[in-house]
Amino acid sequence: MAVQSSPAPRGARAASRSTQQKARPVPPALIDQDLRRSMIAQAAYYRAERRGFAPGHEAQDWSAAEQEVDSALMLGALPLKA
Repeated sequence: MAVQSSPAPRGARAASRSTQQKARPVPPALIDQDLRRSMIAQAAYYRAERRGFAPGHEAQDWSAAEQEVDSALMLGALPLKA
């Protein structure tokens, strides 16, 4: 018969959850907006480069880059300072 491990006590789970919440990244709206715009512009440039700079997709590139940068900021994958 297999032995099942007992779940962690409620206090231990709550403590680890509160520790994770304290380490949360800063939302994109709270970082330096010039830095955020620079990151978006760079990501949009690379998207256009991958397309061979074909005209007519600038707004799509910017929008996709904006989502990409904001998601990365929320996950803490990008630095908040230059």
